[in-house]
Amino acid sequence: MSKASTITRFRSLESLARKFRRDLKGVQRRKKTSQRKGTTPVAGNDFVLVFAHNGVGKTRLSMEFKNLGKSEEKRDTLYFNAFTEDLFDWDNDLDEDKDRRIKFKAESHFFDGLDGMGIEDQIRPLLHQYADFDFRINYAAAEIRFYRDVTISGVRRRLEDIKISRGEENIFIWCFFLAILQLAIEAEKGQPYDWVKYVYIDDPISSLDEQNTIAVAAGLGSLLKREDNNLKVVVSTHHGLFFNVMFNELTGKRTPEGKDNIRKKAYILHRLNEAQTYTLEDTGESPFLHHVAALEELRAVAKSGKISQYHFNSLRSILEKTATFFGRQHISTCFEGLPKKSLYARFLNVRSHAKYSVFESESITATDKKMFREILDTFLERYAFRLASTGASTARVSHPATTGTP
Repeated sequence: MSKASTITRFRSLESLARKFRRDLKGVQRRKKTSQRKGTTPVAGNDFVLVFAHNGVGKTRLSMEFKNLGKSEEKRDTLYFNAFTEDLFDWDNDLDEDKDRRIKFKAESHFFDGLDGMGIEDQIRPLLHQYADFDFRINYAAAEIRFYRDVTISGVRRRLEDIKISRGEENIFIWCFFLAILQLAIEAEKGQPYDWVKYVYIDDPISSLDEQNTIAVAAGLGSLLKREDNNLKVVVSTHHGLFFNVMFNELTGKRTPEGKDNIRKKAYILHRLNEAQTYTLEDTGESPFLHHVAALEELRAVAKSGKISQYHFNSLRSILEKTATFFGRQHISTCFEGLPKKSLYARFLNVRSHAKYSVFESESITATDKKMFREILDTFLERYAFRLASTGASTARVSHPATTGTP
């Protein structure tokens, strides 16, 4: 059983930002002994995850974190937030409505050293997971133009200088950022973005549907878990699904053969009334009573049929936590005594190792969905969680020989 969460108060966003830097960097904690006073090091974390509703101050918090790393011309934080999106502006050719383009603020450090780096070739494979348009970057003019290849009456044509939608624009800027993040991860001394020590990402998925949200979170998690990534990262969001997917993605080892587990902290941030006083709740290993909220979500998607890869992984995660709570080592023990015990475990082990994709629902067969429903129904019948129709806040689980709350 995970330990109870702790709640700490902060009087300003700056003090919160300093807390996150300590979480990532590590601290020297005082240690008293019978012989002498001394200190003992507390290791830093790889990641900090923060959930907070809109209006709490997440964007301002990200800027406070960034400002703590600035001194004269030096800086240490690459960030993505609403200010990043504001670096890109449309010039829509209001007279002729033909010469449409996005202008970008080339004077920002965000774009330092990009010309000649071939970043377009890093953006495209990311972008084409979500969209069917393409682009050209003109660094001299500080502008980006978009085009799309279409087939009309059997003839392939290229539509130049198209206006993309707001959602497509957000996806493009996000992929632009991810490409820069890749450069920062790989940067050697003297190369662009070698100054990046910390990354702060705030709400990258404000206008995405659920399926794209899962794909974006999984893609980000995969990038951050790269073995060569030595950057310390904060991710804040108001989106519960995004938070939970990131929490699950950044768990365990970076690679199956890795030695050390990922170190992370996960928090829920509140602002008390309209005062500039904040509370930070350490969620431990179960954000939002995660097992209960996740089961409610799984029951809903099983009924709707909109089952995605994330839901297989989520179900497996819940089975692992349940088995651990009852002192067992494997998910198959959740179905002890049932004739399909091994089949259920084998199915989830195989299916939960599939890759996330924005097109993932197309690869999940009707047979897979039927088996998902069967496993979920069997689990809920055996373990009597009390689930509300709109999301439970409490639950109880019963085992044939034990009762408790995992």
